[in-house]
Amino acid sequence: MVTVMATGTFDLLHMGHIYFLHEAKKLGDTLVVVVATDATVRKLKHEPVTPQEIRVNLIKELKIVDEAYLGHEDDMYKIVKEINPEIIALGYDQIHDETAVHNELKKRKLHAQVVRLSKYEGGSDLEGTRRIIQKIIAAYEFQKKMTRIEEGKP
Repeated sequence: MVTVMATGTFDLLHMGHIYFLHEAKKLGDTLVVVVATDATVRKLKHEPVTPQEIRVNLIKELKIVDEAYLGHEDDMYKIVKEINPEIIALGYDQIHDETAVHNELKKRKLHAQVVRLSKYEGGSDLEGTRRIIQKIIAAYEFQKKMTRIEEGKP
C-alpha cells in the first residue's frame, strides 16, 4: 500500500483543492491530508475564514480522502514522521521547494518521494481562495453602491 500525503490550508474549499486531492490520490492507494493550523494560515497567507477544526472536518468528509489531520505549528516535518508517507504531493502553487523538502526529509531519515502536481485548468474565477474573497468583496461593494444610488446618495 502506497500512502500519499497532501497538505494545504483548505480555507474556502474550491475546485482547485478537489483537483489537487484527486491528482494526489492517483499517486497511491491511501490519501492522507494534513490541514494547516489557523496560526500557520495567518503566517503564510491571511486571516483564516474557516476555523481549523471545521477545515479538518470538511476535508475528512470528502470521499477521495482516507484520513485527515491537523498539522503542527512548530515543525511541519513532525507530521510527516507520524504519517510516514511514501509520497508527498505538493500543489502547483505551494511555497515549498521540492529540493529543500527532499533534503530535509533525507536529513531526518524520512524516505518519501516529493511530487509537484500540475495546476487546475478549470477556467473558473472561483478556483482560488483569494479570488473567492475578492469576488465576495466586489459583490459587497457593488451592493453598497447600488443601495446608495437607490437612496439618491452619491
